Amino acid sequence: MKVSISQISKQYKGKDALMDFSAQLDNGIYGLLGTNGAGKTTLIQILVGILQSDKGQILIDGVDARRLGVDFLNHIGYLPQYPMFYRNFTVLDFLNYMCVLKGIPRQQGEQRSKELLKVVNMSSAEDKKIGTLSGGMRQRVGIAQAMLNNPAILILDEPTAGLDPQERIRFRNLITKFSENRIVLLATHIVSDIEFIANQVILLKNGRLLKQDTPQALTDGLAGKVWTVSATDQTLDRQLHQHRISNMLRKGNEIELRVIDDKKPDENAVNVQGNLEDVFLYYFGESGQW
Repeated sequence: MKVSISQISKQYKGKDALMDFSAQLDNGIYGLLGTNGAGKTTLIQILVGILQSDKGQILIDGVDARRLGVDFLNHIGYLPQYPMFYRNFTVLDFLNYMCVLKGIPRQQGEQRSKELLKVVNMSSAEDKKIGTLSGGMRQRVGIAQAMLNNPAILILDEPTAGLDPQERIRFRNLITKFSENRIVLLATHIVSDIEFIANQVILLKNGRLLKQDTPQALTDGLAGKVWTVSATDQTLDRQLHQHRISNMLRKGNEIELRVIDDKKPDENAVNVQGNLEDVFLYYFGESGQW
């Protein structure tokens, strides 16, 4: 399946949430990266039919999604940023109930629910009430419900928010496992969520598309813009206010700064290889943010 998003725009109370956003999506994992308020959730809610765009269109294999109606939604699996769970349902009952809502026949739904619980390593918790689960376990139930209809498009909005590092890693591995032969769109402001699993990264700022490219191409684009600079306690304040600093490491009496700048920030600065976190700071950070 191919998704073509063409010049999507949306306003709230006269303010632009999305402006002429266009992107092409094919099978693979797409990281939708931007700060809070960048327009990520607005775009996702338009894609899943919760909101209507003011202008623009979405084509599914060349057909306008509005013409497909419910048939288009049947191809989508969605995990919202703040998923609602019925706390008194057991895990298995909740998934079976979601199968009914998705129009999946009972026997097929029960089988699919058990299969997915095994995939997300939650079979032993199928009889536990959702209200007793940890945040990470609830998110695994959440992605299982998003996969019940075996969607061609899986959309995840800030799926690792509030998870500890171990659960974050487990969730990233699940996303990779579910990405075969489908489009996965993962919206986040946390770079590590997508740095090693995304085939492409979409940078969204103030409702506008900045870049869409592979993580490698984006980091290669920072060649000559990432530096390490030594500072002292006396010079640190000046450096912090003049440059975008992505990291500070104290080494004895000196502090090593990782600086993002188009020009060499200091005569003793050393150019180093960039990473996706540097890309994020380059496009979304500001000098003197400290």
